[in-house]
Amino acid sequence: MTTVLLIGASRGIGHELARQYIQDGWRVIATARSDDGMARLKGLGAESLSLDVANPASNTGLAWQLDGEKIDLAIYVAGAMDRNSASTPPTRDSFDRIMHTNVMGAMQVIPQILPMVQEKRGVIACISSVMGSLQNTSSGNVALYRVSKAALNMVVRCTQAEQPDITVLAIHPGWVQTEMGGAGAPLTPEQSASSLRATFKTILAQRDPKYRGAFLNHDGSPLPW
Repeated sequence: MTTVLLIGASRGIGHELARQYIQDGWRVIATARSDDGMARLKGLGAESLSLDVANPASNTGLAWQLDGEKIDLAIYVAGAMDRNSASTPPTRDSFDRIMHTNVMGAMQVIPQILPMVQEKRGVIACISSVMGSLQNTSSGNVALYRVSKAALNMVVRCTQAEQPDITVLAIHPGWVQTEMGGAGAPLTPEQSASSLRATFKTILAQRDPKYRGAFLNHDGSPLPW
């Protein structure tokens, strides 16, 4: 049975990915910060783990919880947003919350799961955003979020540079109708998750080196860094 690990799956895109993968017969291991989030994942049929990616003490226990696992696909979904523009300085609390969740969490989680993904010569995907594209930046809105996703993209590139036997990539889920994306977004979580799953299926099937260290749209098309 194919195993997917979803980091941050209590709601939104992560929860919908869990639902669809379970429906498709995959074994799903998924993390959540709260007891309620874990209960929702268990209700879907996922194996749920407690993890707060913004808390280093919580992150240190992930490898122990996953001891002995072999993972085909690991997806870092966890994310946080601040809507201030570049002309408004972030508060320290806001900076810490977003950078800890979007960047530090990935940098602490990924090294722990690398051996498990290496066992299957699998894929690590980080849910990034087109807002992290330096080349495509034409606005200063949600500046701290943009900065964090650009940093997450660098985490992907650095990790891939040291891991030639697996695929590590950043992927934009689209503008999605979640708490973060808002009701006016053009994609539903179901549509985004379905498109992401199709792209991951292709990557896992082809094992093409072109996907290593890539920055992709949810449909698999490349995005500019």
